[in-house]
Amino acid sequence: MNLNDLEQMKQFDAEDMIGHINGLPDQLAAAWALGQTLPLPDWQSVRQIVVAGMGGSAIGADLLAAYGEAQLNASLITHRDYGLPAWAGADTLVVCSSHSGNTEETLAAYEAAKAAGSRILVVCTGGKLAALAQQDGHPLWQFDHKGQPRTAVGYSFGLLLALVARLGLLPDPAAEVADAVAAMKVQQASFVPEVADTSNPAKRMGGQLIGRWVTVYGAGLMAPVARRWKAQINENSKAAASFEVIPETNHNALQGLLQPEVQFNASMSLFLLAAHDDKRNQKRTELTRTAVMVEGQNTDMITATGETRMANLWTALHYGDYVSFYLAMAYGYDPTPVPALAAFKASMA
Repeated sequence: MNLNDLEQMKQFDAEDMIGHINGLPDQLAAAWALGQTLPLPDWQSVRQIVVAGMGGSAIGADLLAAYGEAQLNASLITHRDYGLPAWAGADTLVVCSSHSGNTEETLAAYEAAKAAGSRILVVCTGGKLAALAQQDGHPLWQFDHKGQPRTAVGYSFGLLLALVARLGLLPDPAAEVADAVAAMKVQQASFVPEVADTSNPAKRMGGQLIGRWVTVYGAGLMAPVARRWKAQINENSKAAASFEVIPETNHNALQGLLQPEVQFNASMSLFLLAAHDDKRNQKRTELTRTAVMVEGQNTDMITATGETRMANLWTALHYGDYVSFYLAMAYGYDPTPVPALAAFKASMA
């Protein structure tokens, strides 16, 4: 479709995905504020945190781990599976994160945490997890959100950020949250549908991706953002995509650029760059892009904006959400429904 045709865009976007994307800065601010008010036991000496979740309910933990890498005074892992690692025990804080409260892998992790005697905190909008937390007397961080789990990424991250800050595991990030929200709003002024493609970088990027398999590269702070871009292209745009993490890709995937040459014109490699990433990784990102271009493949570079680590993280993420939306419009898909995922879940049931 013509990405400047707002009436047709409204027809395709029947469930208002663009409204969720436009509202993400305010959602992040609201989640951070809500996290200051929710119940939290006086847990001392937390040194390891497992966030059990899937999809949009898990990405917040990846973002937090990347943001807090140099300052977070606890190990934090994202567990995307049933059960828990064998080492999770009484000294482990297990955060069970499920948007619906009914994710079967996360429910299994909750039962494993109970069996291990771990400290448990539940983050959800309701469902079975909320009922279990109330029944068993575990703190419940419940939030109100209507929409797909991936549109609640501000809650997925902001509540966890508030948790670790309140536990004293991270210096107060309030100023960086405000900076990230402000930077996102400045950036999105040129990304909204009302801005024509000639002045809208997100529309132009979405147009570039039509008919191409997308690979998103990110290092350090940008690694979980690359994962987010990939997932948003999958779910919103209904299109194939993958992501690569630098520097690991320089030790294997870089050699896989020679074939299949016949598909090179139907590919696009996107490189995410952030000023707050390690300088050596910034150089690796630029050199990796050059190596991909030398082999005749399509590339582009996206540079995160804002003054702080958190602003870099969230402006790059928000950019990807807009790109995935415009790619969905270009393909003529409603970005909200995920029928293949719903059918698979029904089969598992």
